[in-house]
Amino acid sequence: MRVLAVDTALSACSVAVVETAEADALAHVSSIAMARGHAEALMPEVARVLEAAGGLEGIERVAVTVGPGSFTGLRVGLACARAIGLGAKIPVVGVTTLSALAAPWLALGDGATPVAVAIDARHERVFFQAFSADGRPLVTARLIEARDAARALGDGAAILVGSGAALVAAHAPPSARMVAGDAPDPLWVARLGAACDAPTSAPKPLYLKAADAHPQTQGRIARR
Repeated sequence: MRVLAVDTALSACSVAVVETAEADALAHVSSIAMARGHAEALMPEVARVLEAAGGLEGIERVAVTVGPGSFTGLRVGLACARAIGLGAKIPVVGVTTLSALAAPWLALGDGATPVAVAIDARHERVFFQAFSADGRPLVTARLIEARDAARALGDGAAILVGSGAALVAAHAPPSARMVAGDAPDPLWVARLGAACDAPTSAPKPLYLKAADAHPQTQGRIARR
C-alpha cells in the first residue's frame, strides 16, 4: 500500500511517502526537528515530498499521528491529513505516537523484552504505554506519574523510549534500558497506518489530558 504519513505531534515535522508492501521500495522522507512552527513548515514539506514521489496519484491512504502530544501540533497534522484525504477522496487513519515510537524497537527486539514509551508531559508526569515483545499492550495509554510508570514496568528487563524515558528510568531498576527516539519515525507511521483497519482507526486526537492554557476569569465583564 502506498501511504502518505504525516507527524507533527511532538518534536519534529515529518512527512513520508512509503510503499509499505515492498520492504526495499524507495521511500520519500522529510523530518525536521522542531519544538514549534509546525503550522508554517508542514505544507511546504508535504508539497516537496509529494513532488519527489510523483504527486498524489497512487496514494491509497493518509496516516497521521493523533497523540498524545502537543495540542497545537496535533491539530496542525490532523487538519492537513483530513484536508488531503477529503480532496483526494482517500481514507485517513490515525496512529498513536506511543505505538509509532514503540514499533521500530518491537521490530528489532529479541522476542522477549517489552517496550515502554514515555513522553514527557511535564511536572514529573508522562504519557505512558507498555507493549509486550509481540506488540500487545501491557499497560494502556495513560497520563501517569513517572514513578508510577516505573512501578508498572516491574523488575524485569524493558526498553524505554521517548522524551520521558529518563524520568521513568530514574525510578526503574537497572534492567530498564533507555534508547534514542523522541519523535516517531514517519516510515513506521506509514507502516502502522497501512496495517490498521481504516473504519476503526479514525483520525481523532488522543490528548489524555486537558489543555495547560485556561480562559482568564479574573476581570471578566459580566454579560447582559
